[in-house]
Amino acid sequence: MEKEKLYKKFEELDKAASLGGGINQIAKQHESGRLTARERIEMLLDKGTFVELDKFVIHRCTNFSMEKKKIPGDGLVSGYGKIEGRPVFVYAYDFTAYGGTLSQTNAAKIVKVQSLALKNGAPIIALNDSGGARIQEGIGSLAGYASIFYQNTMASGVIPQISAILGPCAGGACYSPALTDFIFMVKEKSHMFITGPDVVKAVTHETIDKEELGGAYIHSSKSGVTHFMCNSEEETLMSIRELLSFLPSNNMEDAPTQACTDDIHREIETLQNLIPDSPNIPYDIKDIIEPVMDNHYFFEVMPHFAKNVVVGFAHLGGQSVGIVANQPAYLAGVLDIDASDKAARFIRFCDCFNIPLITFEDVPGFLPGCQQEHNGIIRHGAKIVYAYAEATVPKITLITRKAYGGAYIVMASKPTGADINLAYPMAEIAVMGAEGAVNILYRNSSEAEKSQAMEIYNEEFSNPYRAAELGFIDEIIMPSQTRYKLIQALEMAKNKSQSNPPKKHGNIPL
Repeated sequence: MEKEKLYKKFEELDKAASLGGGINQIAKQHESGRLTARERIEMLLDKGTFVELDKFVIHRCTNFSMEKKKIPGDGLVSGYGKIEGRPVFVYAYDFTAYGGTLSQTNAAKIVKVQSLALKNGAPIIALNDSGGARIQEGIGSLAGYASIFYQNTMASGVIPQISAILGPCAGGACYSPALTDFIFMVKEKSHMFITGPDVVKAVTHETIDKEELGGAYIHSSKSGVTHFMCNSEEETLMSIRELLSFLPSNNMEDAPTQACTDDIHREIETLQNLIPDSPNIPYDIKDIIEPVMDNHYFFEVMPHFAKNVVVGFAHLGGQSVGIVANQPAYLAGVLDIDASDKAARFIRFCDCFNIPLITFEDVPGFLPGCQQEHNGIIRHGAKIVYAYAEATVPKITLITRKAYGGAYIVMASKPTGADINLAYPMAEIAVMGAEGAVNILYRNSSEAEKSQAMEIYNEEFSNPYRAAELGFIDEIIMPSQTRYKLIQALEMAKNKSQSNPPKKHGNIPL
């Protein structure tokens, strides 16, 4: 009988702890169109795999009569489970308890799972829905954030770190997601900002609502803070599961492979005529990327930000790969400040986690203009060449059309360390386009002479053969054979072994 009482008491306490802030608060959360922390975790993880840690933890704060109100779990749900059978660690702020605010106690819960994830080499996923620092705890709460940021930094490049913003995320709380590898936001439900609309109005006298200040659309298209904008929480959680399918569990593992049912020899006849005859007519680079990949599938990252460069994941011959591509359909595919930042960070992520890089290149140069120069295009553009040169994963580059000047150099050219450099017969690899070159070389000549000079320049330089003669292009290929040629290059470089000189870390031009 004694044992039955013990077990019954435990079941009652466990059930109460599972309700977080209580039935009324759960109802409010649902009314706002948001799931609870535990519902989110159940949806994210494989069914029946979640193991909750620290379910009965309570805060130790006595300020503002806080000792009279204690909720088991203290506004945070944490633990571990599996996604597609692979171990992951997860923590979710529980908005039903104290508005999901951070205390010293629940910060320690987060640090515990962060440490476990790092020790066990498994990804960690943070589900953010929080009112920020718990004001009643003062500096203790702020110290809690600091300890989380420290763990984020130590885990960077060792295990994948993913953040989902599923409600408010304000003030110092923003910096943990910002330190992680990928951020997901939900349209109209997620908001991130360092200072909210009221503070902005008080300080700068600007009137702005939270959606305009830090909504999902702003951060996915203008600031580049978030990588994925989803229509619902369900879509967000399913997208996280999909993203993880391309990533290894830690930096000591190879990128995942899967059985390839798509013929590796498959030729794509549509590519033969995809690229326009005129170098000034745009086309969509995704019309090359998608049909080449396994099952025509490309998982794009940051699709709404810096659209002149395209990045994302795919499988090629069953191998997980990272794709970086210029986009001629947007700003002619030029590199600017935002595109440089977007590409460089993605390249470095892939290198951290042993994911081979495939670059589709069609770049006329860097975006000219006072604004770009004054905002530091030199410093930002240097990030791409740094990221590519530093990367030791297999690097394969395909020049589809233009590869001009400094932009050619930074886009994984042969001298900056690419393993295999391919080009289509219509590729133009030169210091600049014919018109620009002739206007410099023949500035005092007549129009007829310039026209003749342009013909000669096009004949001599607007092709891939000069570069191939010098060994900067390894192979010129037919567009229809792109898929098999890339798979062959990947297979060749599979056992690549390269290490950079020993150092604490480099000094990327940030």
